Amino acid sequence: MSVRPDHAAIAALVAPGARVLDLGCGTGDLLAVLVRERGVQAQGIELREESIYQCVEKGLSVHHGDIESGLGEFPDGDFDFVILNQTMQETRNVAFVLKEALRVGKNVIVGFPNMCHWKARVDVFFRGRTPVSRALPYRWHNTPNMHFLSLRDFEEFCAEKGIRVLAARGLTARGPVRWAANLRAETAVYHIARGDNFSL
Repeated sequence: MSVRPDHAAIAALVAPGARVLDLGCGTGDLLAVLVRERGVQAQGIELREESIYQCVEKGLSVHHGDIESGLGEFPDGDFDFVILNQTMQETRNVAFVLKEALRVGKNVIVGFPNMCHWKARVDVFFRGRTPVSRALPYRWHNTPNMHFLSLRDFEEFCAEKGIRVLAARGLTARGPVRWAANLRAETAVYHIARGDNFSL
């Protein structure tokens, strides 16, 4: 069974047997990979009911909830890893969601589409249109994305907020990007944790 590059990158970062919370887990494809390949104790939170049904069909434990209202039901450090894959850019208050993720998780893994991929730059500069690509498949009028960011944007945000970047991966559909990731990566995966001067 083929595994998406971002799912493979995330699985490589998650410790075997870890306690994992996936925020905005969708239909549970990533959680299923983590259970199968890393033997994690998996739990998800998802807003869309039809997606929850698909998670349950996969044998996953997923709760209905809106991550933007907080994670008050979980104590500090309750999970080894909290995952926000292709979710963060769809939230209204990124800082709050990340703060809650970093509160309940000892480690956080964030994945997002790279708005500064070279094809996106070509669409904006030469065609004068909002980019549409594998990583950004929606049109301007139906996109769930509220925030459009690059790898450099996220790294600057982490530096400003006292978030430690433990690992970073730029990815394309073919796999990892070895150089010029902010230009060449379609998506990114970051492993982050609270730093000494954390200030979200």
